[in-house]
Amino acid sequence: MLTIRDVTGSPNWLDVGTPDIDGAASFYGGLFGWEYRPGPPEAGGYGFFQLAGRTVAGGMQTSAEQGPPSWTVYFLTSDADATARAAEDAHGKVLTGPLDVLDRGRMAILADKADVPFGIWQPGRTKGLDLVQEPGSLCWIELYTADLPMAAYFYRAALGLETYGVDFPGGTYTTLLPGGQGEDAMFGGIVPLSEDPLEAEAGASWLPYFEVEDTDAAVATARDLGGTVRSPATDLPGVGRVARLADPYGARFAVIRSAPRQPGQDGSEGA
Repeated sequence: MLTIRDVTGSPNWLDVGTPDIDGAASFYGGLFGWEYRPGPPEAGGYGFFQLAGRTVAGGMQTSAEQGPPSWTVYFLTSDADATARAAEDAHGKVLTGPLDVLDRGRMAILADKADVPFGIWQPGRTKGLDLVQEPGSLCWIELYTADLPMAAYFYRAALGLETYGVDFPGGTYTTLLPGGQGEDAMFGGIVPLSEDPLEAEAGASWLPYFEVEDTDAAVATARDLGGTVRSPATDLPGVGRVARLADPYGARFAVIRSAPRQPGQDGSEGA
């Protein structure tokens, strides 16, 4: 259950880099009801996607030299510099920063041992996302990687994350959660590329999941708006109805209508 509690290692931000921020705003506005709010001039073109006045993601226009269009997930840290050093010590890389973002916070873009990029965010005035778990907002993340044990080691060393195996018919799903938290704090999973031909073809990456009220309707809307249906709506028993998509520029993400949660497992929201 992804929340935005103040727990080190939890996902607390995400943003999309795209060659056309106006086109991306139109796509995600039509799909999720988001409204794009440009940041101040000193933000360098960075802006915020909001749903009913609450920030659900960030975004900015990027060039081909900055990499392909993609979503980046950020994890909460109390010390961006120390986390960057820990990532390097675990054989990862520092791609950008650490650097201050005005008075909003301190961030860095890192890469794990398999060169999968991710971000870290040390809050200042901006604590993190305003909304998760609700329709139109982030609700889960997955890491697709060739080496699950290596990934588990790296993210434990760099972010203090722990793994927990959940059995399902035919196998075990490896979930992620902040260190020292209970099973209810799990916010994502790790999937070996060998078990998923679709993501194996695309390459190792983090994939964000957004909650929707109707997965089939979201798939149809995404297609009508120029997006790509990478995998059709599929029921996963006990999980929900899932589809994997890409926006018109190639940034990959997934949508899910989650199965009803058990009592005591409701999502939470905050600032």
